[in-house]
Amino acid sequence: MRNVKESIAPKLGLKPEEVKIIFAGKELGDTIKISECDLGQQSILHAVKNKKKVVVPPINISEEIIEEGSKPLCETLGDFAEGEVNDVESQHKTKAHFYVFCPTCKSLKTGKLRVRCHFCKIGAFTVHSDPQSWNDVLEPKRITGTCENSPELCENILNNREPTFAQFYFKCSEHISSGENDEAVPLYLIRPNLKEIPCLACGDIIETVFVFPCAQGHVACLDCFRQYCLTRLRERQFWQHPEYGYTLGCPIGCPDSFISEIHHFKLLTQAQYDQYQTFATEEFVLQSGGVLCPQPGCGMGILVDPGCNKVACVNGCGYVFCRMCLQGYHIGSCLPTNSLGETSSLNCNFDVDPKKVSEARWDEASKVTIKVLTKPCPKCRTPTERDGGCMHMICTRSGCNFHWCWVCQTEWTRECMSNHWFG
Repeated sequence: MRNVKESIAPKLGLKPEEVKIIFAGKELGDTIKISECDLGQQSILHAVKNKKKVVVPPINISEEIIEEGSKPLCETLGDFAEGEVNDVESQHKTKAHFYVFCPTCKSLKTGKLRVRCHFCKIGAFTVHSDPQSWNDVLEPKRITGTCENSPELCENILNNREPTFAQFYFKCSEHISSGENDEAVPLYLIRPNLKEIPCLACGDIIETVFVFPCAQGHVACLDCFRQYCLTRLRERQFWQHPEYGYTLGCPIGCPDSFISEIHHFKLLTQAQYDQYQTFATEEFVLQSGGVLCPQPGCGMGILVDPGCNKVACVNGCGYVFCRMCLQGYHIGSCLPTNSLGETSSLNCNFDVDPKKVSEARWDEASKVTIKVLTKPCPKCRTPTERDGGCMHMICTRSGCNFHWCWVCQTEWTRECMSNHWFG
């Protein structure tokens, strides 16, 4: 780094001793080599004037160079992936390792931790202390530091009522960087398996694992985590969390274990993630009191006035339907439905064969089968199939869990229990 200072100093009109080089939250010492800094392509080093008074020792006293600064943050930071760093010795066992979802590569990649001033967003910033846990990195205003870009402005923000804090962010380490604005999403629940913990599903010990945010810290390999997500997605068993959105918890059922960063679901394929987003949107609409357009091939989510039964799919197919029975809009009470869930023809001037009616459809055979063999949950309208047992049904859809009677198709009561529990 001494050579870098000697090269840059004349361009700044300074002496090499008056220049300090800042990278990744640290002032780099003269003996640091660039090859040790994990720079990659197009990383930015900040050269600023050293405001400290520099004392150059006489050559006849010592030939050694006085080293100021240290190694960059990416080199000094110990791995806190499995918990907080408690001692200095543990910090030197394993260097910090991170995983990110890179929007450029569109996949899971290894990441680099970087730091900048939380106020001016410039990377000419040195931290007062290294982060010791994921909370120090992910939560704002945990680590203070010094901004070299505009110290007078950043250090006196809000009339000295607030110090200058570090803002940490991540970059992908596997593609050419486009500078300080190139950011990636930290997937902090994906960690190197330093403790060699077996997967809760397959029992294998894999190098990289997913750690659920529960008190027990249950671990799954990435393949089993993908399968867990895909299974729950197919069964529509994701949970619409009021703060985190459409998410999952620990498969063991641990409390307070919901995944808050939904970019972890980017481990699914693009088609599966698209389906995840579709289901998330539909669930949000339904839980907000809205409806989905029943027209085949549409399914547009519509937020409606609770007191109005007439719904028009204005931004979709244009279909106008009844909010209560999801059939074409009508005046008066909803018409009774047959076993296919279709309105009965009360004023029909010709005879029809119900069997042929069920076959004379453009819809896929699976849709017909679902309507014939299932009944909708009275609360959320999810098609439900009864495969033996009693008439007491419990909706398995996340967030519903409605208890209802297969015969009455209303809420399960003591009368249902006494009259037709078993048929």
